[in-house]
Amino acid sequence: MPIQQPSNQIKLTNVSIVRLKKGGKRFEIACYKNKVQEWRNGVETNIDDVLQIANVFTNVSKGEVAKSQDLQKAFSTTDRDTIVKEILKKGEVQVGDKEREHDLTSIRREIATLVAEKCVDPSTQRPYPVGIIEKAMSEAGFSVRPGKNAKSQVSECIKLLQTESKLPIQRARMRVRAALPAADADCLRARILESAESVEREETGSDGWEAIMLIDPGQFRVLNELLQKECKNRGRLETLTFTATATNSSSSTPA
Repeated sequence: MPIQQPSNQIKLTNVSIVRLKKGGKRFEIACYKNKVQEWRNGVETNIDDVLQIANVFTNVSKGEVAKSQDLQKAFSTTDRDTIVKEILKKGEVQVGDKEREHDLTSIRREIATLVAEKCVDPSTQRPYPVGIIEKAMSEAGFSVRPGKNAKSQVSECIKLLQTESKLPIQRARMRVRAALPAADADCLRARILESAESVEREETGSDGWEAIMLIDPGQFRVLNELLQKECKNRGRLETLTFTATATNSSSSTPA
């Protein structure tokens, strides 16, 4: 026997529901996907091109239209455009389960890709394939944080992989060139070299001292602050390669 659907139930496709709670009530509008962000970015300015249905609801999927007295109480007006604009500006875009799962999977893949670009196998200094990183993320119990972009979650993911997975992994080293005038070289050379994982080249000449080194990315700021403080801008720290791996270890072209 076929199930009878309520006569007022609205079936919408390609819809984004924007919800705003105000005055103790929930208000919703039905919008076209992607149009909400375009309106918020100022790309779309025509409200009628954003809305699928020119009305304000308490529940879009059930077709329950908001009462005028509730709108007046919450928004101090019953003008549709004024209310819709406020909901568009301040409301929360509702995401379905399938769409949310797809978004989280995409972000997870993006995080794995970024981790693969920034990290290496310590024994070979070569990057891992993205698939290996994804398996290690699952092993470490890494969970994507909804509402945060992939880039902001990379550092947390790397730390978790280093402590909770069986995958040997480390941040790829930066290749930098440090240069000092002769007057500063004697007192600062040793302190700079202490920060290096390895020194690829070191030269001392009439113009001063220079070294090309591999460092942990976290040491870059430390070295830069040291040079600024002790050399009064007479020294120089230059990035040659942001991620030095076995495949590009011979490169010395400034990034």
